[in-house]
Order: sequence, then structure tokens, then C-alpha cells
Amino acid sequence: MNNIVLLLMFGVFIGLTTVFFGFGGGFVVVPVLYGLNAGHPDAMHIAVATSTAVMVVNASIATFTSRSTGLIRRDYLMPLAVFIAGGAAIGVLVATRTPDSLVHALFVAYLLITIIDAVARRGFLERSGDPRPLGKAASTVGGLGIGAVAAFLGVGGSVMTVPLLRRRQVSMAAATAMANPLSIPVALVGTVMYSIPREPLDSLGVVGYVDVLACGCLLAVSLPTIALGRKLVRHVPDRIHAIAYVALLVVALVAMLTV
Repeated sequence: MNNIVLLLMFGVFIGLTTVFFGFGGGFVVVPVLYGLNAGHPDAMHIAVATSTAVMVVNASIATFTSRSTGLIRRDYLMPLAVFIAGGAAIGVLVATRTPDSLVHALFVAYLLITIIDAVARRGFLERSGDPRPLGKAASTVGGLGIGAVAAFLGVGGSVMTVPLLRRRQVSMAAATAMANPLSIPVALVGTVMYSIPREPLDSLGVVGYVDVLACGCLLAVSLPTIALGRKLVRHVPDRIHAIAYVALLVVALVAMLTV
């Protein structure tokens, strides 16, 4: 019962991060579920898999509610989304064959690298020009890499698409809005592949590696929060929005290092 209450509480936070940062829940779901399943031999795999299932719904709803804002541009999404889906399949295949402890270590390492890159390299915290289109390499090879890393870590497209779009001088409001539709292919591929039956796990209500009960609790609260939060995101100053993105990554890093 205590776990259910905690999941409901974090559901609000997940809804807000979906709207404001395009996470779909990933950077919040993974540390939370990893902590709740601490000691389980498949704790990280369950956290990653359940994160992708939560993202299917959250990212889809956030995309639908943002369709009339003008923030989502097709020229940035395609063909990037197609290659992200292909990369996601690779990421899941590798993750399911990787020891739980190594997935955890790589999750921490990626958070650290992303934080350092955002702070140390120009172009993320502040915009310095007009938006530029994505090149072919970024949309194809980059898309495969984004999908593979995102599905492996269970963190959705935002893990790499927001920094990528920021380097193209896209506003934080637009970058995070487009991170949600770019998370959908990762989430769909990840959920299907992580749900494939394997040797029974100890946890009740787990399908493959997906914790269905935890997923339901998180979605029950995050979905209404998305509906409310979408009205506020465009009023956040761009620099504050970028700083908050990095700050949340720091919180996620600390959580993964202390649970």
C-alpha cells in the first residue's frame, strides 16, 4: 500500500515533466521504480521496461494536446522518428542481454555526460540565433543512436532530442514539445519487446519486465496533470526552462546514486 501511495504522488511529478521537459516520465519513472524494487535482481530492467510503457500513454497524450500550439514541426520529426524506432529495437535487444548492474551504471553515466555537456558546451542554456534544420546525418544515423540509447535506458526521445534540437537553436518550449512525439516510437518498440514473456519474475503483476500495477498507478495521476500543465509551459522563459531541465537531470542522477 505504501508503494501505491508513493507511485500516485510521483505520478503528478511525471505528468509535469512530460509537459515541461518531454520526458514522458522516463527520468522520473526509472529512479522511482528502481528505488521501490531495490534488492530485486531485475530492478533496473523492470524500471526501464515500465518506463517505456508509461511513456506510450503520456507521450501520446502530450502530443495530442500540443497539436494546436504550433510548437510541433513535421520537418524536425521526419524522418528522424523512423530511424529512432529502428534504433529502439536495437537498444532493447542489447538491454535484455545486459546485466542489471551494468544498465544501472550506464544510466548514471549518461545522466552525468548529458549534464556536463549541457552546462559546458554553448547552445543549450541560451539560444544565439534562429532555428536551423536537422541535417541528413542527424536525422538518420543520429536517429538510430537516439533510439538505441533511449530504449536501452528507458528514458524516451527527450534524453537526446532536446539537446539535439537546442543545438539547432530551437526554443525549449518547442524542443520539449517535439520530444514527446519522438518518444512514442521508442516507447512503443520498447514496451512490446520488454513485455515478451520470459522466465517468471518474483514480482506479482509483471508482464515480461513491465510492472503493470505500477504503470497503472503512475498513469492514473500523470494524465490529468498533463492536461493541466500544458496551459503553463509556453509562459516559462526559455533560459529558466533550460536550467530547470538540467536541474531535473541532476536530481535524477543523485537519486540513482543514492538508492
